[in-house]
Order: sequence, then C-alpha cells, then structure tokens
Amino acid sequence: MDVFSYLFGGGREHVLSEFGSHLRGLRQAAGLTMEQLAEASGVSARAISDMERGHSLAPQTRTIAALAAGLGVDAAELRTVAQQQKTSGAGRPRTCELPRPVPDFVGRTRELALLRNLRHAEGGPAPVVVIHGQAGLGKTTLAVRIADEVAEEFPDGRFYLDLRGTDPVPMEVGEALLRLLRALEVSPRRIAETDEERSSQLRAVLKDRRCLLVLDNAGSEAQVRPLLPGDGAGLTVITSRRVLGGLEGVLRIGLEALAPAESALLLQGIAEQAALPEAEGAVEAVARLCGHLPLALRIAGTRLATRPAWTAAHLQDRLADADRRLAVLEAGDLGVAAAFALSHAQLSTEAQTVFRRLAHVPGVDFGPELAAVLTFPADRVAEGDAPGDIMEMSEMVEDLVELGLLQSAGFDRYRFHDLIRLYAQQRLHIEEAAGVRSATRTTMVDWLLRTAIVAGRWFEPAYGRLSDDWNGLIPLATIEEASDWLRDETGNWVGALRSAAEEGRHQLVVDVAEAMHWYSDRTARHAHWYEVYTLSSRAAAHLGDPHQEVTHLNYLSWAATHCARRPDEGGDIAMEAYRLATAIGDVKEQGWALRYAGDAWRNGGQTERALWAYRTALPLADRSQDHDGYVQLRPGIAMLLNILGRHEEALAECEAALREIDARPVAPRPGLSARTCAHSIAARALGEMGDWAGALRRAEQALPLAEDFGYSGYLGELHLTMGRARAALGPAERARPDLARAVELLAVGSFRADEKLARSALAALDRAA
Repeated sequence: MDVFSYLFGGGREHVLSEFGSHLRGLRQAAGLTMEQLAEASGVSARAISDMERGHSLAPQTRTIAALAAGLGVDAAELRTVAQQQKTSGAGRPRTCELPRPVPDFVGRTRELALLRNLRHAEGGPAPVVVIHGQAGLGKTTLAVRIADEVAEEFPDGRFYLDLRGTDPVPMEVGEALLRLLRALEVSPRRIAETDEERSSQLRAVLKDRRCLLVLDNAGSEAQVRPLLPGDGAGLTVITSRRVLGGLEGVLRIGLEALAPAESALLLQGIAEQAALPEAEGAVEAVARLCGHLPLALRIAGTRLATRPAWTAAHLQDRLADADRRLAVLEAGDLGVAAAFALSHAQLSTEAQTVFRRLAHVPGVDFGPELAAVLTFPADRVAEGDAPGDIMEMSEMVEDLVELGLLQSAGFDRYRFHDLIRLYAQQRLHIEEAAGVRSATRTTMVDWLLRTAIVAGRWFEPAYGRLSDDWNGLIPLATIEEASDWLRDETGNWVGALRSAAEEGRHQLVVDVAEAMHWYSDRTARHAHWYEVYTLSSRAAAHLGDPHQEVTHLNYLSWAATHCARRPDEGGDIAMEAYRLATAIGDVKEQGWALRYAGDAWRNGGQTERALWAYRTALPLADRSQDHDGYVQLRPGIAMLLNILGRHEEALAECEAALREIDARPVAPRPGLSARTCAHSIAARALGEMGDWAGALRRAEQALPLAEDFGYSGYLGELHLTMGRARAALGPAERARPDLARAVELLAVGSFRADEKLARSALAALDRAA
C-alpha cells in the first residue's frame, strides 16, 4: 500500500467523485498514464491521482484548463462537470474553511504585492509568511484577503485554523494537527497518535499539493513550528501579535496603522455619512482619534452606520473625550479595549506593572531608563547596579513590544500607539490607588528634571563637566552623552517641567531653565524653548526674586525672537526686562536686555535701532565685568555695520573683537561663539568689498570653529559666504553645494534675510545653467 492509500485509508473507503470519474475516463480514453498527463498538463501526478480518487475538491479554473489541454479536450466540458459537483455538494465535507472576507478592504498595497509575488524555489521548502503586529491592525483580514486573491494558484484547497494564541489556553499542537489532517481528508483511523508523527503526516500530504494554509493568531513558535510544510508548492500564512523570531526561513511582514487617506476611505466604505463632502474634516478627525487602527475604524464606522441620525461630527465629539474613547470604540462583541486585554493578560505581573506605569510618561517616546525609574523602588534606582537594572528593564520592555503593546521607536526607544496608551492609563487607574499614582509621577518628574539639570550644566561655562557625586542611570560622562540624552528625552523633560510648574514648584522650574541656557543655543530652532522660558519667567515672578525674573525674561526674549520667530514680541519682552533690570540696578542684565532687544530689532528689520541697542549695551557689559557678554556684542555690532553697508567699519570691529577675546578672561564656549562670529562677519565684509578670495579664505578658517560650536545659524552663514565667493570666483557651479547647504541650515533658524539671499543665489545658478 502506498503512502496515500495508508493516509486516506485505501481506495474502497472512498467513493469516487463525479469529476474524478470523468477525469479518469478521459485520461484512459486518451491512452495516457497519470505521469504522461502530468507531463502534458503541468499538473502533478499526485494531484491528478487525488482528483481521480475524490481526495480533493473540484479544481480551480486554471487547473481545469491545463488538464483539458493535456487531454486534448474542450475545457468547457470539464468545467461543467466540476461545477455540477460543487453545486450538488459532491465530495467530502470540509473543515477549516476560510472566514468570510470583508467587502470594504482598503490599503495594505505593499504587503499584498509582496504576498502576490511570493514564489517557491523548485524542489525547495514551501514559503512561509508571518504577518505580525499589535491587536487591531487587521492581520487576519489581510491573510484572508490574500488567500481570496490567489485562490486560483492553490487548486488543492485553502485552509484556515485559529490557533487561539491569545486565549488563556491556546490550541494544543496535537489538536491543530488533527484538524488540519482531517481538513485535508486524511482518514481519522489513519491519523497517527503522537504529535511528531502527525507533523510528519502533514508534511507528506502537503508535499505535492498546492495548498494555502492560514494559521491565525499563533501564540508561539513552539505552537506553530510542527504545522509548517516541508518542501512543496504551497504557501503558509501565519498571523501573530508576536514577531515569532524563533522561526527560521520565513518572510516577516510587520503591519502598521493605516495611512490617513486609507483610514478615511475605510470609514467612507462603512458609513454613508462619512462619504458626504461636508464630512471630510470630521472624518479626518475621527480617523486620527482612532489612531488609524483598522479595528477602531471599523467599530467607529459601524457605530456611525447604525445611527442614521448621527453625522461624522457627532462621532468626532464622542471620541474627543479621551476618558471615554475606549468605551465608544465598542460595538456588539467587538471592542478595542477587549482586544488589547488579550495581550495584556499574557504579561507577567512585573510586566503588567511596567505597562501601566509607562502611561505616566509625558512625551511621545522613552527609553528603558525611564521605565526603570517608574517601576523599580527609588532606593534601587539611586543605589543599584545601573547597567544591570537597565538590562533587566530592557528585557521586560521588549516583552511588551513582542506582544504589540509597545512599538519600537529606534534603538532602545519605545512608544505607545495612542489607543494603547489610553488602555494603559485605564489599567493604571483601576489597579493603583491615587496616592501610589501621585508618588510614582513625582518620582518620575524629579528624576527627569534632576537629570536634565546635570546634563544641561555640561554646556555652562561655570560647570562644563559632570558633577563628582553623579551616580544616575544615565551615563553623562561626556558632553556628547549629555546632548544625546537632552535631545532624546526632550518631550519627557519638557513635560516634567510643565508638571512641576503646574504643581507650583517654582524654584525647580527656574533651576532647570537656567541649566538649559547655554545648551539652548545649540538647538535654537526648536520651538519648545519658548515654552521653557515662559514657564521659568513666570516661576521667577512667583518667587518674588527680581534678579531671577529679569534673567528669565531675557531668555524668553531670545526664545521669542529666535525660536518662535516673533521678533516684535521678543523686542517688547527685552525692553520689559531692561526696565526691571534698571529698577533693581542690575547692570549686567541691563546689558543683556539691550542685546536681546537688538537681536529682535535686527531680525525685524530695524537695523539702526538694533545698532543703538548693541552699542548702548557694550559699556554696560564692560562696567559689570561681563566679559562673556562683551566679546559677543562686538561681532554683533560688526554684523549690523555690514547690513548698513559700512563694510570697512565692520571689518575693523571684527579685528577689535578678536583682540578683546584674547585679552579678556572669557569662558571657552562664549569665546568660541564670539570668535566664530568675528571671522564669519569679517568674511562677509570682505566679500561685500569685492575681495571674494579673501572672503573664501576667512570663511574656511571659521568653518571648523562653527562646526565645533554646533549652531546651525553660524554654519549656514559661512556656507552662504563660501557659496557666494565660489560663484564670484568661478566656475559658478562649484557654489551649488555650499548654497544648498546654506538654505538647509538657515531655513530652520531666524535668519530669514540670509535664507532669502541663499535661495536667490541658487536661483541665479539655475538661470545660468
């Protein structure tokens, strides 16, 4: 007895199907063996044998056409017999049928193209695809969709099995094998007893059949590995909330949320109200509030469709309440929160704590260090083994990623989907008392702000190094590490600063903002500095300390001018600071207030007024022995002289500035800033005077200084001068890289006139080309 007779229980136990009998008769009439018909048609001999013996369903149209060609008969005759068999219900009952495909499927164009084009190597293993991602992304819907689209490529059947991987007790491997073997019409009496033997039987059955398996909701590699085919021409599509990284030789397709346009299209396909022209804005808002998650969109669309009196705006209003959003996203037995709960239930107790406490995080993303602060006891964070703690927390956070409860946002960075964040907040309020939540949040805020102060002080001339007693979770041993942490955690430490301000912790707010003063110069293009110094100036006013208040009003003036690009407001704030500094006799801050007023007026096009402010501030800085401020004012004066066309005076002012930098006890970073500016402005003056060769040399001399300082504005001005110089010296096309770089750098700061000049120079190159 051959293997298929053994597997299916022998020929006597099966009644030949009508199609099988007809096919056998045609083959015998043509005088062909199964092997000869296989060679003539391209259909495997094993598949022909199965069809003749009734061991497979009536074949697909493409297979019928191939058989007809091999037999030399009319394909319509075979199609008629096959259709009669389907209509009459002939053949064996089927299990593991595919679910009904959704009629309003949208998106997933790239993923569908990948799956459609998947081909197996002749004689090699059958392809296996793992579609993975968080709950609600439509993994099953995509798998069923592709199975429906490629049906004709798998004439021997398409089979679906829900492995119940998120259930408290997932389907046993033996049960899964039994169901698949029965669906493939293996005789129950011939199915082996052990899982290992059943797995071997399954591979033997699938080897020469063109079958498609959809193994839905897989819980682990161990559950799905015995179900995979060996060599063959079939295709297996696995869906899982986990990546299933232990499976080898598979194609992984990670799903993400839908694009906004796709989300709108899905809503419009479900609910007529969403398709109305006047609903466009509300539909966009609903899609955004659903996080572009297909499950949430489908539920929202269904709620709208089943309430004809509602408009899309009504649905938007109900979803706008974050505290009620998850409750709104329920329809019948479907619910977004219920889908998330299945993943949450698979977490360990410790991982559940991490998950809910991460809802405290104020920013968009975070690292494992912040997760450790939220989870581990304060004394462990303060005194424990930092690398070991971070390693342990990284493993727990990766477990959340594996289950789709967190998303990777880069190396060692993580983020929530918006709806999962709401679910985490829900769990936090259910599982932790208000006092515990408050204490945890305070611990997080304190840690973020204390770390921000330590990192920010790396950039202050008075500090410029790590404090001797630092023993935190974050390695801040270099200025680069400090800069990286401040950049990566911007949303979190700014959010913590906001919380501290709301709680009336005014001195802490002022201390953090003060520590950021010099660091902010490096990132002046970031709009959050306006909020930081708004908070700190208000906090200083609450403290009743006019010296702190005037200092932070000056910082706010800088932020309004350079970060928020509101020079008129910047000038007004600076003059408010000047009046306060005059009233309290603070000469140093009078000078800085006039400096910031000059910056604002210069950016607002009031050059003469700005020159007056700088020149009035210069003796104030000298009187107060503010050497750092003094050496930065002189290049500013030179810049304004350049703008006014007084280039020889500007050049002389730059040379005087360089002498003062060498003569005064200037801190390294202010000195570097002033030196860079002096050379840059001198180069600009030389160019305006027609000495473009001298301008190029001077700009190239200043470029390493600007790179060391790290401010995009200085770099942009130097590239502008170098580009103009190369254009003038020729060949002009050599200027293009510098001018393009200048546009890029100047576009993100407050250098609107220079940006316009760089764009104009580029346009001139284009016209000349």
